[in-house]
Amino acid sequence: MTAASLEITGLSAGYGQTRVLEEIAFSVEAGSRLAVLGRNGMGKSTLFATLAGQTRRYGGEIRLGGQDITGLDSSSRALKGLGYVPQSRDVFPTLTVEENLFVGLKDRPRSALEEAYAMFPRLKERRRNLGSQLSGGEQQMLSTARTILGRPSVLLLDEPLEGLAPVICEELMAAFGKLAAEGAMTILLVEQRIQSALDFAEQVIVLERGRIVWSGTPAALAADEHAIETLLGVGGLH
Repeated sequence: MTAASLEITGLSAGYGQTRVLEEIAFSVEAGSRLAVLGRNGMGKSTLFATLAGQTRRYGGEIRLGGQDITGLDSSSRALKGLGYVPQSRDVFPTLTVEENLFVGLKDRPRSALEEAYAMFPRLKERRRNLGSQLSGGEQQMLSTARTILGRPSVLLLDEPLEGLAPVICEELMAAFGKLAAEGAMTILLVEQRIQSALDFAEQVIVLERGRIVWSGTPAALAADEHAIETLLGVGGLH
């Protein structure tokens, strides 16, 4: 498992005739961490869904590790190393935790499941529980672990902390931080908890109506009170 770079140029996309993203362009170095911020409805989740091949693309190019994946479907992008944990989590409710994880192994041996249990010990305790019997936090851990088991080189995390208890948020962010520190994968994070995102990321982009309107370091954004208030809709960081 080795991190890969991600380069986006002139990307425009949406659903049907509705254009959501316009001329998106940014790059993420291999092994680095990018936070994608913005108010609700500004195109953050659509951006990740587009990178994963789940929307209609009107133009632009996506390169993963220098390779053009623009024309590939979702499953082919996953095979190339793009891991996507959607906001909906997509846990299989009638499968056990272990069966859910088994789906993420791809061609890896069953013994690799221990990697997931080492990252989230709570899942090992619940391994015989059905997906439908898990709490929201446990479902998020399961969805994340299942994707990571496939050893993606780039990991997209769409609001992984939404609706979760603070202690679960801390567990998840610690796990993401460990993966990033090991250089195992490049991580892109959409998150409404601004401070958590800034603490995690090395670079930030802010979307407004489907366009990138701010980019820079977390420190620069934290110091830009006007951007915090007008682009993120909060009066300050908490």
